[in-house]
Amino acid sequence: MTGSRVVALGHYQPAKVLTNDDLAAMVDTSDEWITSRVGIRTRHVAGPDEPVDELAAHAGAKALAAAGLTPADVDLVLVATSTAINRSPNMAARVAARLGMPSPATMDLNVVCSGFTHALATADHAVRAGSSTRALVIGADKMAEIADWTDRTTCVLVGDGAGAAVVEACAEDEEPGIGPVLWGSVPEMGHAVRIEGTPPLFAQEGQSVYRWATTQLPPIARKVCERAGVTPEELAAVVLHQANLRIIEPVAQKIGAVNAVIARDVVESGNTSAASIPMALSKLVERGEIESGAAVLLFGFGGNLSYAGQVIRCP
Repeated sequence: MTGSRVVALGHYQPAKVLTNDDLAAMVDTSDEWITSRVGIRTRHVAGPDEPVDELAAHAGAKALAAAGLTPADVDLVLVATSTAINRSPNMAARVAARLGMPSPATMDLNVVCSGFTHALATADHAVRAGSSTRALVIGADKMAEIADWTDRTTCVLVGDGAGAAVVEACAEDEEPGIGPVLWGSVPEMGHAVRIEGTPPLFAQEGQSVYRWATTQLPPIARKVCERAGVTPEELAAVVLHQANLRIIEPVAQKIGAVNAVIARDVVESGNTSAASIPMALSKLVERGEIESGAAVLLFGFGGNLSYAGQVIRCP
C-alpha cells in the first residue's frame, strides 16, 4: 500500500457577482449588517443555464491542465455536492462525460459543507487500497438555487462555485502527501443545517452552528495535526470551510496555527458549501501564498453537523 498526494488544483466561479448592496435591494439588509455579522462582501451566482456539473467540469479541467494530464489519465471521479437536483446520472458521471473521460469510476458524496474533505479522504483510501491510481476530486455547489431569497439570515451567505484536486499515488519511497483523515458527526444535531422541502431550501440554526463550530471543532482540528505528525505551529496554511468570517477567525486562532496563512475566501465568494475548501486552497496556491511541499490543514464542517479534516502537502 502506498500513500497519495495532491498534484494540482483548479477552481471556477460563475461570472455574475452579487454584492451586499444588490441584496439590500432584495431583502431587509445592508452592507454594514452583512459584513459585521458574517464578513461577506460579494458572492458569485450561477444562472439557470449553468448546472452544477458544468461548474464542476470547469474546475476539473483546470486542475487536469495544471497537472499536465488528459482526461484519460483519471480512473476515479469523486464529486462532493449537496445541490444535485437530478439523481441520475450523478454529478461525477456528468462531469466525466463533459470532460471526455473513457471509463472512470464515478461517485457523488453528499456531506454538504465537509463534502470535499470526505471525498479527498475517500480518494486517498482508494489509492492506498490499490483500486485507483489517479483521482479527480471535486467540490461543487450551486447554493443560490436552493437559497430562500426571502430569509435575510441565510440568503446573504450563499454563493456558487467549484474547486478540484488531482490526487495520485506517491512513489514507493515518497512520504504521503495526504495525512490521515479524522472525521465524524453529531447526528442528534443534524437538523441545525437543512436542505429540505419541495422545492428544497437551505435553512440553518445559526447560533447553534456557531457555538458548535467555535467550541467543539478547534480540539478536533488539533487532533488532525497530531495524526499527521505536525504541530499547529508548523502549518503554512489553514483552509477551513468558508462558512462565516466570525467562525473562521476564532476557530483558526484556537487551533494555534500562529504562522499560517488563514484562508478568507468567504469575503469575496460567500459560503459555497463543498466547493469552499478546494476553491480557497486553489486561489492561495495560484497567488503563490503557500510554498510547494508546505503543510496545509484542510478542515470541513457543517451540514449533518459532520466534520472531516486532514493535513496535506501543498502541490
